[in-house]
Order: sequence, then structure tokens, then C-alpha cells
Amino acid sequence: MYAIIRTGGKQYKVAVGDEVVIEKIENEVGEKVAFEVLMVSDESGVKVGKPVLNDVKVEAEVVEHGKGQKVIVFKYKPKKNIRKKQGHRQPYTKVKITAIA
Repeated sequence: MYAIIRTGGKQYKVAVGDEVVIEKIENEVGEKVAFEVLMVSDESGVKVGKPVLNDVKVEAEVVEHGKGQKVIVFKYKPKKNIRKKQGHRQPYTKVKITAIA
């Protein structure tokens, strides 16, 4: 059994027991979170929402918050002596899927 959820402007395929790294959410570590379900597949078949399924709920528990790898942004203009170097670390939240009901 798996489901397609939407959070942070992205879609993720999840199953019970998976740990998923998603865009940062404001919940504390150990709290329960519920996500919008776009599609669910089980032994009886596939259900697709228009756009979401209201009778299906995916529950997860927040495992940790963190920052991703550093990405270097380097801007350069030739013959102008313009060089700008900037780094960015995207914050994330790791969640563990506990139930698809």
C-alpha cells in the first residue's frame, strides 16, 4: 500500500515506515502531522482525488529538522571585475510515515 502526498509544493510517494525528507514545516520533533493525499493504491485498486482525497489520511511523525548540503551561487561578469559568491543551505524536515488510513 502506498500513497502520493503533497507538501511544500512537491509530491512524494510514501508507504508506511518510510522516512521522507520534505520542505521545512513548523512542527516540533515528535509531533504528529497529517498530509493531503492525492492518490492511494492498495489491494482493492487505485483511488485518485480531484484534486485530493478527503476520506484518506496520511499520518507522520516529525523525526528531525536540519539543513541540506551547501549550494554555491557564483555570479561573474567578464571584463567588469564583478564576482559575487554566495552560499545557500536549504532547511528540511525528516518525517516518518506512521499510518495510511
